[in-house]
Amino acid sequence: MGILSNIEPKEVFQYFEELSMVPRSTFHTKKISDFCVEFAKSHNLEYIQDEVNNVIIKKPGTAGYENSDPVIIQGHLDMVATKTTDSDHDFENDPLELFVDGDLIGAKNTTLGGDDGIAVAYAMAILASTDIPHPPIEAVFTIDEEIGMGGANHLDTSVLNGKICLNIDSEIEGVMTVGCAGGYIYDTFIPIEWSEESGTKMTLSLSGLLGGHSGGEIQKQLGNANKIMARILYALGKEYDFNLVNINGGNAANVIAQFNTAQIIADSSQVQAITDAVAALETTIIDEFAGQEPTLSLKASVEGEATLNAFDADTTTRVIGFLYGAIDGVQCYDRAFPTAVESSLNTGIVETTEDTVKVKFQVRSSVATKLTDMQNKLDLATDLAGASREISGAYPAWAYNADSVIRPKALALYKDMFGTEPTVETTHGGLECGILFGKKPDLDIISFGPDLTGVHTYHERVHIASTQRMWDYLKELLKSCK
Repeated sequence: MGILSNIEPKEVFQYFEELSMVPRSTFHTKKISDFCVEFAKSHNLEYIQDEVNNVIIKKPGTAGYENSDPVIIQGHLDMVATKTTDSDHDFENDPLELFVDGDLIGAKNTTLGGDDGIAVAYAMAILASTDIPHPPIEAVFTIDEEIGMGGANHLDTSVLNGKICLNIDSEIEGVMTVGCAGGYIYDTFIPIEWSEESGTKMTLSLSGLLGGHSGGEIQKQLGNANKIMARILYALGKEYDFNLVNINGGNAANVIAQFNTAQIIADSSQVQAITDAVAALETTIIDEFAGQEPTLSLKASVEGEATLNAFDADTTTRVIGFLYGAIDGVQCYDRAFPTAVESSLNTGIVETTEDTVKVKFQVRSSVATKLTDMQNKLDLATDLAGASREISGAYPAWAYNADSVIRPKALALYKDMFGTEPTVETTHGGLECGILFGKKPDLDIISFGPDLTGVHTYHERVHIASTQRMWDYLKELLKSCK
């Protein structure tokens, strides 16, 4: 018996738990794709598994809906792979360790994959059902949404007959998403020149930040560990002599970095002063957050005298300067909806390799020219650092459809069922809807979902009662699509 076996809606959480047993981090989705194929086979359903491992499963309409137009239910198979710094979880091989805490479901020391496993679980529960009225269903499960949306970009939409698409990849119950930002991944590669340096090896560790979704939570101004560490190193570099040995932080481009570790080799006569300065900077930064980052921790540890290969002085300066000076965070709010973010970028990953320091940004905007403007600024910073660049994973914005048929129906149903008006908004987070609409312009799309919190972090939780309500809502919405 599974840990979710007695939690309603049982038919949804049965599949959610089964999905949680299959590793499915971004770029490692073959196992979960094959799981979906086996599900289709076991229920005698038509399926397509393409060469990149997207899966489409089709089910005929139930009695009375045989001649209705198909409805597409869409979600993505991959999940963000984030874990605590002391976790030994292997996202390529290990199942998630689920737990229940009151109304919340989480995973021990890791992301949960509610984003977007809950969509897949909903769809599977519909596909497996024998007593839920519905039109023909085309369940579209894409891969690698979280980094670059490669699955949606590759998807052959010519095999889809549905014109209504229910994207279940929104994370606040009662919020109906009707548009999203476009974006891309920007990688900077700063070349390393190594030199042999002697002194005292020290490790600066920044951890305990809340992190979060760089689309849905960038406006909260949460601490980005990569940017904070750059600030610390820049401040230390104005007063003390040291060379960087390595610097690493963050889990994914679209996650606000929760940790960063930098190793330095410092002038031995300045070690105590550096340690004291780091302690003072910790106090300053904690005070600046005014309680918003309650578990932030900045520590300097001394590892002893050493002679080792380190970044030479010029590389140290260029790496710190680039990380500190490159733009980050909210750049502009939407002028029509002042509480909505229009343009932002997130310094998601810093990684030291054998010959470069790689810095990965997630860039987002609902205005195409602003995407270009942010690229220009990153290009300038990259050039000044003597670095190279690579842009990948571009995806278009999903524009608001004034003539939508499904939107007024979905809004009216929500009010009828729950007695409150749902919120209609566009999201700064990237959704596959823009890519799908670009490929199939006759699609009428709306995005919704149950409450998920802490998405893209190891604080991620699925809210049980909300999952039940939105399950009931999904069934009624399908029933209305006749």
